[in-house]
Amino acid sequence: MKRIGVLTGGGDAAGMNAALRAVVRTAWRHDAEVIGIKQGWLGLAEGTYETMVPGSVSGILQKGGTILRTFRYPQFATPEGAAPVGRTLKKLKLDGMVVIGGDGSFRGAAKLEREFGLPVIGVPATIDNDIPGTDYSIGFDTALNIAIDAVDKVRDTATSHGRIFVIEVMGREYGLLAAQTAIATGAEEVLLPEVPWKIDDVCRRIAESYQRGKHHALIIVAEGAGKASYVSFEIKARLQRDVRMVVLGHVQRGGAPSGFDRIMASRLGHHATELLFEGQHGLMVGVVANKVQTSPLEKKTKAGPKSVLRDARLMELLV
Repeated sequence: MKRIGVLTGGGDAAGMNAALRAVVRTAWRHDAEVIGIKQGWLGLAEGTYETMVPGSVSGILQKGGTILRTFRYPQFATPEGAAPVGRTLKKLKLDGMVVIGGDGSFRGAAKLEREFGLPVIGVPATIDNDIPGTDYSIGFDTALNIAIDAVDKVRDTATSHGRIFVIEVMGREYGLLAAQTAIATGAEEVLLPEVPWKIDDVCRRIAESYQRGKHHALIIVAEGAGKASYVSFEIKARLQRDVRMVVLGHVQRGGAPSGFDRIMASRLGHHATELLFEGQHGLMVGVVANKVQTSPLEKKTKAGPKSVLRDARLMELLV
């Protein structure tokens, strides 16, 4: 293993740079050359890359985003889109690759193994935390804390004005980010894509909370659960109360990674690189019960956070 590549793909996640730093530094301890693919999968198709040395990753541990940048390249799923990737791989003559990204990037990584015979190890990095085989993916803890901070600030205004706020958080079709945000902020309600809900029930529970003496309400909506604008409109129309909507959006992706994400990303980046030098591939690394473990790159969808929500309801943390 004399020459390995590293790529950051999909949506950016705080901690990607920490993982990248670990990959480069670990590979150099093995006297291997590291090729950083710029702009993710698009860069692999267009042949955009740079040789990376320890100095290339100096001072990036605390930075959000990814210095290699990232760009989605759905054409890779087609024979026409895969052809230029094959030409780049032939030119680079890589012995292995570390792919840092989410489920889409892992599908691409599995294709590199399957169709091009390139040994690959995946490092999970997505704020959605929807990748099976790991308790946490890089970026989730940072995104969660950003959401908590934002909701706490909104609560101050909700309390001061006696308003209802509907707050949409990211997470695509996986509701864990929304569920844990709701629990950590003491929200009155959370709507998840994994749990069927009716607007009638939402309004009834909020009305009951007002009857118990509350003067405001926070409703957390996962982006995959429905439109926050619809929820806001219906609550206002049915309850005849002042309702405002906040969409946190991409603010949850950026910013300096939390200490948890920096440490986990460093551990996973290091372990992924070591696996390549041990001759292992076709795997992803993850953290399960605080231990670094491996699992296949290709796997089923991660189970939704129903148990998290159920436990929260049982403990009366939500309305």
